[in-house]
Amino acid sequence: MPDFPTPDTPHPIILPNGQPHRDTVFLRAVIDHPRWEIGDYSYASSENPPENWAHALAPYLYEFSPDRLVIGKFCQIADSVQFITASANHRRDGFSTYPFAIFHRQFEGAPSMPGPGRDMVIGHDVWIGQGARILPGARLGNGVIVGAGAVVGGEVPPYALVVGNPGRVVRRRFGPDVVARLQETCWWDWPIDAICAHEAAICNADLAALEAAAREVGRG
Repeated sequence: MPDFPTPDTPHPIILPNGQPHRDTVFLRAVIDHPRWEIGDYSYASSENPPENWAHALAPYLYEFSPDRLVIGKFCQIADSVQFITASANHRRDGFSTYPFAIFHRQFEGAPSMPGPGRDMVIGHDVWIGQGARILPGARLGNGVIVGAGAVVGGEVPPYALVVGNPGRVVRRRFGPDVVARLQETCWWDWPIDAICAHEAAICNADLAALEAAAREVGRG
């Protein structure tokens, strides 16, 4: 089996002609931003790859923003996904939502500025479908699948399938016992060689084999 690319590889997919597939990137390799925290092997794809992936994916997360975007390991982010972080919020408890402070550039203590919002946290092995929007402060559990075009906020439990606008959980991918046992394996934290060696157990949903592998690598 060929060596798996390191998480610091910008273009981890190699085409049959030997050229890198520039539409897909490992995010850790292309984003250097103080408000992003990115796990190993999480990738994004775009039909029109941007020069600035951080801005394309989270256009309102600035270097001076008080909130963070935390993305776990092995996440899969499709074309045109956007993370609408808390820095995009306006106050909505007053008579106007207008952000006067942005234009007179006196931010500290400005009445029109909202308070800091909470971090957005995406778990491990989360698949976010094409054109989805993740809203400020959202928390997506491990193994969540977000359908194409969904608009998702709030808390999404592990291994849930969420679709629509507003996003709603339509089903759980596995029963609660399986989810609990699967999360105990923490396969996303294994060395990459061990993950590749047990790819069949992971992708074929062979829980017994996965738990045996977890014990083998000291994670179960």
